[in-house]
Amino acid sequence: MKTLINGQMIVPDERGNFHVVAGKALTFDEKIISIGAAPDDTEIIDAKNNFVAPGFVNIHIHGAAGVDTMDDDLTALKKFAEFLPTTGVTSFLPTTMTMPLDKIYRALERVREAKNFSRGAKIIGAHLEGPFISIKFNGAQAAQNILPADFALIKNFVDVIKIITVAPEEIDFDFIDRCREKNIIVSIGHSAANYETALAAIARGAKHVTHLFNAQTGLHHRKPGVVGAAFDSDAIVELIADDVHVHPTAQRLVAKVKPRNEIILITDSFRACGLGDGLSELGGQEVFVSGKIATLADGTLAGSVAPMNHVLRNFCANTGFNVASCVELVTKNPAVELNVYDKLGSLEVGKSADITLFDDDFNIIGAWVGGEIFRTNRELSAGTTSKLKFH
Repeated sequence: MKTLINGQMIVPDERGNFHVVAGKALTFDEKIISIGAAPDDTEIIDAKNNFVAPGFVNIHIHGAAGVDTMDDDLTALKKFAEFLPTTGVTSFLPTTMTMPLDKIYRALERVREAKNFSRGAKIIGAHLEGPFISIKFNGAQAAQNILPADFALIKNFVDVIKIITVAPEEIDFDFIDRCREKNIIVSIGHSAANYETALAAIARGAKHVTHLFNAQTGLHHRKPGVVGAAFDSDAIVELIADDVHVHPTAQRLVAKVKPRNEIILITDSFRACGLGDGLSELGGQEVFVSGKIATLADGTLAGSVAPMNHVLRNFCANTGFNVASCVELVTKNPAVELNVYDKLGSLEVGKSADITLFDDDFNIIGAWVGGEIFRTNRELSAGTTSKLKFH
């Protein structure tokens, strides 16, 4: 049993909105035991006035640390899962690419197996990005692998797929119904849909938009497009707040137009995240990384290289949201949408002890997954009854 003290704890208030409280101790083992006074006979961990938050949830991430969801090797997913707590992420959806079906199937089979990993960030399921998308807005997705939507092609993986990105103008809307029957979130993305088609898809149940602004029809005063439909509805929007894919001004507009519970921050990062500049790969295509920017050979923006704590810091700075409100966008909101908020996504008694400790500049100091610490930058112990072991 461990107890975090002296932290700025981010917890729900009586209405469920996150706020910061001080002077309370968080006691946990695999689950959160209590929030209040520190009990006797516990290992004390001094948070040293840093923020104590729920572990972050990333619902759209292809890779990091040199590995990718599409790598034909289960150990790649293990490395992936063990790296993510260094960015504050304790649960995630490995995200596929538009590649040949046999490669996608093998990736989904690995995700199914990896859901039982005992170490690292928890794998909740998969985000299937393509192959049912538009060739007009394929972005960094390989056009030759795009297919017409057919539920029969994914029916053997309904237990694994949690989100599927589709171009609504390319599908029969019965496909949306079939997915929703199996509790798969249907997301509009890589789409040339006009406003009317996108809004009709949202009304039918595709109430999610993949990386808003990117690889979709934009907002024009006579052609509102997918972005206009997202703004004019209750669809939940993903946002890559790396300040490359989405300008800070556009982030502010989203924060003003959309209710807070309809925004989820993502990284959309690929294997180059955490590695620095140089040549990399995404979906079988060469990617060139320089600073914050990753592009294909033709200059098309590829996935981001930003870790989750950086997109959180950017959005907070760009919008003026307070820290607690920003944390909701990477914890509560994705957990609620994935229907796992009863298990994780907030610091509440009985939930999994998925905890992220970070400083005023969103640097990750420590992260716990199911009560197991995976990373620290600083000494955390203070009057401990046993020596801390860091992985």
